[in-house]
Amino acid sequence: MADYLVIVESPAKAKTISKYLGKKYTVKASMGHVRDLPKSQMGVDAENYDYDPKYITIRGKGPVLKELKAAAKKAKKVYLAADPDREGEAIAWHLAYSLNIDPESNCRVVFNEITKTAIKEAFKEPRKINMDLVDAQQARRILDRLVGYNISPLLWKKVKKGLSAGRVQSIAVKMIIDREKEIQAFVPEEYWSIDGSFFRGRDAFEAKFYGMNGEKKELRSKEDVDEVRSKMSGDTFTIKNVTKKERKRNPVQPFTTSSLQQEAARKLNFRAKKTMMIAQQLYEGVDLGKEGTIGLITYMRTDSTRVSNTAKQDAKAYIEEHYGKEYIGQDKKASSQNANAQDAHEAVRPTTIPKDPKSVKSHLSRDQYRLYKLIWERLMASQMAPAVMDTMSVDLDNNGVTFRANGSKMKFAGFMKVYIEGSDDGKKEKDTFLPDLKEGETVEQEELTENQHFTQPPPRYTEARLVRTMEEMGIGRPSTYAPTLDTIQRRNYVALEEKRFVPTELGEIVLELMVEFFPEILDVEFTAKMENDLDYIEEGRQNWIEIIDEFYKEFEKRLKVAEEEMEEVEIRDEPAGEDCEKCGHPMVYKMGRYGKFMACSNFPECRNTKAIMKEIGVTCPKCKEGNVVERKSKKQRKFYGCDRYPECDFISWDKPVSRPCPKCDALLVEKKTKKGIHVQCTQCDYKEEPN
Repeated sequence: MADYLVIVESPAKAKTISKYLGKKYTVKASMGHVRDLPKSQMGVDAENYDYDPKYITIRGKGPVLKELKAAAKKAKKVYLAADPDREGEAIAWHLAYSLNIDPESNCRVVFNEITKTAIKEAFKEPRKINMDLVDAQQARRILDRLVGYNISPLLWKKVKKGLSAGRVQSIAVKMIIDREKEIQAFVPEEYWSIDGSFFRGRDAFEAKFYGMNGEKKELRSKEDVDEVRSKMSGDTFTIKNVTKKERKRNPVQPFTTSSLQQEAARKLNFRAKKTMMIAQQLYEGVDLGKEGTIGLITYMRTDSTRVSNTAKQDAKAYIEEHYGKEYIGQDKKASSQNANAQDAHEAVRPTTIPKDPKSVKSHLSRDQYRLYKLIWERLMASQMAPAVMDTMSVDLDNNGVTFRANGSKMKFAGFMKVYIEGSDDGKKEKDTFLPDLKEGETVEQEELTENQHFTQPPPRYTEARLVRTMEEMGIGRPSTYAPTLDTIQRRNYVALEEKRFVPTELGEIVLELMVEFFPEILDVEFTAKMENDLDYIEEGRQNWIEIIDEFYKEFEKRLKVAEEEMEEVEIRDEPAGEDCEKCGHPMVYKMGRYGKFMACSNFPECRNTKAIMKEIGVTCPKCKEGNVVERKSKKQRKFYGCDRYPECDFISWDKPVSRPCPKCDALLVEKKTKKGIHVQCTQCDYKEEPN
């Protein structure tokens, strides 16, 4: 039997660490938490205001604990190597209690990356369990339990079974509903623009109307446009001002949890939950063949942008070798996007810089490779020199009417040779050519185009934009973003339409009740302060019982009022516009585990249900009788099938086109690429490029 027992959370992590520690160590997995508050009851002593938690062994963890206890008895020493955060510290503390390990002994081992060097160094300096971290985790868990297990039964009773309420999730729902109200209340304002095309000899360029008589002028109506037109004389413009500058663009910081989730959503179309799941796999270790299992990235729950000196030096060596010495950036102090950031960890970065994406691609799944490539490129870019742009601004004058042309050209790519940050609107920067114009020269107007516009309402939240806004407001922490977004969707408080959040009727009803009876939970400043208080507990500056007591005594008063005064709300099912083919009663829309579906209103007498199907105007290519409809899988992936299923089993992940292939008469489908949507045949090589 090995001399030492090491306990981690997952089998994947255990496998990776075991390889580095050698035969004297046995590494086993606890499969996450082994103890927690009971599901069947509050589990917190709020009556005596001491908030003593009642922990029990999690259902199904008995055999795991039994195996760990047996291994612990045979070992000379037990090391608890859960993740390096509050949750990991709490897991270690619960394991210490269950295995009779003194938490004051040097039983705790922490590391930010799963590499041979990091693991070896961590085991040289084991420490005692940090009770400040444990208390911060307990405080969050107990606060959420007090809120959830008191408000949720109330919502079950007054609104609908299966509902829940929480501190962070309620704020997220409120943000989405408030944005929807802004959109509905928005009154568009008219404005105009005038775009001009100009030429000097063979050189052509574009310019936009800027102003009149040396001052900028907004065009609010067609009358304003006509005024500009009436003042102009002929088609000749004189170059009045030419301004040339060199502009530097600094590299982005390495990833935090929040910025990783945002960028993965923009560039990879990953949901926050998926990003964290794949990042966990890369952190815990991937089998690289002859090299064995290796952790490819550092710990992925962090709000720090700090990078170790070793990683910086490795990055600079790689940059010099592959791009040139001029591409190496200057060291700068790491900053954080969040004023409340904790610097316990590094940024999310590759553990081994020389392992570039190409070198490990064959060992990774498609999604693992894409996320690793994003993380690797972001880290490399952060250590590179700024990009340098030559910019040029030119003012063109015609009788006091000014048009302005702006151009830019890449002078030195710098970090942009490796990585360019995505944007929420998907726009990409392009070089804009301007000829070498000089003051006093004349150019000719080729065409002026007048365009009417209307101001647009604020955009609905995408997952990326919502995470960024929550972070800016100080709501939640790295470990909470993905679960929060997942919960509000599963509870049907919000829905995703075209990758943007829209509130549901249920979400609006629940929020209205929460605003009336529990306003402090929906107060952004209150919630942000609570997050800061949890941080203070972690730092040993606050007592966790005092923080909970301050919140709960006021909350308890509001709860009593709500129980007496909250009225029952009836949520009517939305008519589906068709009758049940089995009993003739109207069909209604219902919300289930996998989204919306149709059900008979005569339930439970009639249990007929139907998936919601959207016709796309294409006859089924297989049976020639049914119509192709758009449907969704259990994982909410869109697919296309025949509406005569199960009689006809036609199915396609790509959207079928109504016309057949002109070459072989087979089915044409739409395919999405980076260049756009193109049409191609499912049988032959016929293909139509995007317009």
